[in-house]
Amino acid sequence: MKPKIIVYKKVDKKVLDFIADICEVIYFEKLDSESFPVFLKELKDAKGLLGSGLKIDKEILEQAPNLKIVCNIAVGYDNLDLNALTERGIMATNTPDVLNDTVADTILGLILSTARRIPVLDQWVKKGQWESGLEEKWFGVDVHHKVLGIIGMGGIGTAVAKRAHFGFDMEILYHNRSRNEGVEEKYGATYCSMEELLQKSDFICLMTPLTPETVNLIGRREFELMKESAIFINASRGKTVDEDALIQALQKGQIYGAGLDVFVQEPVEKDNPLLSMNNVVTLPHIGSATYETRFKMAMTAVTNLVTGLQGEIPPNLIKK
Repeated sequence: MKPKIIVYKKVDKKVLDFIADICEVIYFEKLDSESFPVFLKELKDAKGLLGSGLKIDKEILEQAPNLKIVCNIAVGYDNLDLNALTERGIMATNTPDVLNDTVADTILGLILSTARRIPVLDQWVKKGQWESGLEEKWFGVDVHHKVLGIIGMGGIGTAVAKRAHFGFDMEILYHNRSRNEGVEEKYGATYCSMEELLQKSDFICLMTPLTPETVNLIGRREFELMKESAIFINASRGKTVDEDALIQALQKGQIYGAGLDVFVQEPVEKDNPLLSMNNVVTLPHIGSATYETRFKMAMTAVTNLVTGLQGEIPPNLIKK
């Protein structure tokens, strides 16, 4: 008898067909007020969960007495209550590494778009406002040979450092829980304190996971330490930044601009002041959003799922 698993995120048909050869699949393209009660009913005899975003906590686990494994189709796992899962002996996995290059591309896109004011100038041209030579008020700033500070030198941070070093001759500073000698040797990166990084960097890229320790990691004090010419980039999680402090820093001219792929509330509220600032580039959390990478992430999650259901240790087991 095939083990029953629930997929609660839209995935490619090829992914579903692959799982269906091994498991009984209950599929929800999304969970909403209509589908959630059905999801809970199916959860009672499910052995595995595959998806992302859903908060898996004690309340959910009480509805899943037969659950063996939870597989996030994401590198982040702040939606998982690891204590509750560990208490129940339920494995949890994520999909690291496979998305590093794609997210790094997005981050470089944010850096370039913010520095050279590409989105606002695109709209300026499309609205028919380009009637003469470009005035200085529309000028941007250089990216090449500037100082890039990376907070969180994991796989994605390393991919960003590689692009910045070889593509733009940038000097790289980084702050991390531990030193990464590989990026120091390959890309000339310099390990330093958070304070030094904030004070010296022209571009500051936040790439930490969301944990209790990183909530509001960047707040009023941190923005005060930055140069007035600094550009702040966040492609980690919205809650790693005190968004009110970011808004105030931009309004007061404490920093030059920001490039954001994440927000505290997603989708972002329509009255959020960040949306009306022409020195802020805003994206709808597209970090890994290419067809190729999302497919690879889903298949990585499936490999984790199948391995775990077979009683083996999944390749990307999250260790508490």
